[in-house]
Amino acid sequence: MEVRSCPGCGKLFNYLGSTTPACPSCMAAREEKFQICKDFIHNNPGANISKVAEETEVSVKLIKQWVREERLTFAEGSAVGIECERCGANILTGRFCNMCKGNMTQSLNNVAKSMRPVEAPKPEVKDSAKMRFLNGNDK
Repeated sequence: MEVRSCPGCGKLFNYLGSTTPACPSCMAAREEKFQICKDFIHNNPGANISKVAEETEVSVKLIKQWVREERLTFAEGSAVGIECERCGANILTGRFCNMCKGNMTQSLNNVAKSMRPVEAPKPEVKDSAKMRFLNGNDK
């Protein structure tokens, strides 16, 4: 295990990868903020990121991170301010719009199909090349 200093409070903690970027107490506080944001978005479906940040006192950066991670989703028609990383279209959650997700999936499927092993054709065996066995009764 790797020991790191918590970016929130400075305490040392066991770093277990990207799922634990801070100490347990800071992670609990962050999760509490997440629930507050989630409840606010649920109760105010037309709210955008800046309104959520202002009302919940959570940074816009952290809210955008949760949206990119698909932990938070905004209602249809709200001006979220998150763009597709590929084409720049406005999206409500995640990193890519549905059209880009479909295009990337299709491209990956095409690559996977082209990488399938091709069976080598079996060589023709002539009768004269076959192995023959003699019975003790054949003379």
